[in-house]
Amino acid sequence: MIDERRRMVQELIDKGYIRSEPVRRAMEKVPRDEFVPEEEKHRAYMDMPLPIGEGQTISAPHMVAMIAEILDLREGMKVLEIGSGCGYNAAVIAEIIGKDGHLYTIERIRSLYERARRKLRELGYDNVTVIHGDGSQGWPEEAPYDRIYVTAAAPYVPEPLMEQLGVGGKLLIPVGSDKFYQELVLIERISDEDYRSENLGGVAFVPLIGKHGWKFH
Repeated sequence: MIDERRRMVQELIDKGYIRSEPVRRAMEKVPRDEFVPEEEKHRAYMDMPLPIGEGQTISAPHMVAMIAEILDLREGMKVLEIGSGCGYNAAVIAEIIGKDGHLYTIERIRSLYERARRKLRELGYDNVTVIHGDGSQGWPEEAPYDRIYVTAAAPYVPEPLMEQLGVGGKLLIPVGSDKFYQELVLIERISDEDYRSENLGGVAFVPLIGKHGWKFH
């Protein structure tokens, strides 16, 4: 599987998704096959989303690389992830921010929360805290965060996430009312009151369910 992982990473470099050395190292180190169900392991290093149960998916590798590059991560940062899923994205980010950084990740579906928590612990990611709860409300206990990113699409940008972002911090979130198409929005907090936002183009994510997300399910 290591050769397949290296091949995947090289393809992402060739296509321009991986542009920095920290992201390359992280994507090359994290075993995606460890995070997918047994029946999907043969497709672990294909650049595509895969089902992980409960109607959820593990993001395509190019999207994980894109998120990491856009967030412009540094060692020692405090990061909040909304939507742990199987824990793969968290592992990649945790590699980049290093032992002096910390990632808090929230998952609303208990079975996925338990699986991600177990897998991340098993692989030695002690700089990750997995939380079971409503990610649309963020995690005020550890705010402010240097970076926040959301792996599910919201109908609007949740106010709690804006509030929990530190000055100079960045928030990345898919926003849109269409089930199959959303816009990836990058928000930077300029000061206590001021934010700047940029539309980075179309994406497709599962819906964010919660108080500040979609209400169904």
